[in-house]
Amino acid sequence: MRISTSSIFEQGSAKISDLQSAVVTTQQQLATSKRILTPADDPVAAAQVLNITQTQSMNTQFATNRQAATNSLSSVENSLSSATDQLQSLKTLVISAGDGTLTSTQRAAIATQLRQGFDSLLSLANATDGTGNYVFGGYKTATPPFVKTTTVVAGVTITGAQYVGDQGQRQLQVDTTSQMNISESGPGIFQTGTQDIFKTLDDFATVLENPASTTSQITTALQTANTNIGATLDNVLTARASTGSKLQTLTSLDSYGSNLDVQYSQSLSSLQDLDYAKAASLLAQQNLTLQAAQQSFVKITNLSLFNYIN
Repeated sequence: MRISTSSIFEQGSAKISDLQSAVVTTQQQLATSKRILTPADDPVAAAQVLNITQTQSMNTQFATNRQAATNSLSSVENSLSSATDQLQSLKTLVISAGDGTLTSTQRAAIATQLRQGFDSLLSLANATDGTGNYVFGGYKTATPPFVKTTTVVAGVTITGAQYVGDQGQRQLQVDTTSQMNISESGPGIFQTGTQDIFKTLDDFATVLENPASTTSQITTALQTANTNIGATLDNVLTARASTGSKLQTLTSLDSYGSNLDVQYSQSLSSLQDLDYAKAASLLAQQNLTLQAAQQSFVKITNLSLFNYIN
């Protein structure tokens, strides 16, 4: 069977081209530390890599969400902790106002402290997280949820706080199956029925500031204030328990998520990481084969009838 010169040339060129491509592929594998450069290198492993990479990316996003949830809930907990201290202090102050030996001036001084407590609680009710979002305003995170109000009725100035947020609960997806509330309801904490803590403090302060208030009026106002402050304190403690439970859950999910991330990374490594020693050995072998093929090709293509005769 005769083989034409052109066929010999084409076959030799194709073989050398294949060998050169193999060398380039191995060089790229060594440069990138990856065994799989394109899906064609290992279709099954490439599909597994894609699936694990996507899953790991979701796991990373959940970790980011959990950090945001932790930041928000930590702000809630800090505010509630301060509110607990403030309410306990106010409760003690209110009880002290029941001392029948107090003068009008002393009662007025207590009223001043109650109003200071009012402002402190209002500030806590308008707390923000690390990103500036108000944590007690529902979905309305850009503006303070409680606005201080002042009205005059029959010559008496009445100070209160109006809730201007909504009843929404902000949530974040913290793992594949769980969403978590990352805020608390302002009215649910600072209001007891139709009576909020702010009106309670203002009402009692107003009674104490009035020199004409009778012992009976002071006692009645004291009992009302003490009851409402106690109810608000219960709301705060309940919210703190809920917040603390959520923070513990986030810690557990973070630990689980970190372990998953390690597993995903190990799986990806086993699928696509390159065996350096094996690849380096293969590259040396491929280069040797390529050089031999090139030398043979040169010798074959230089053959002619005159070379043969000579």
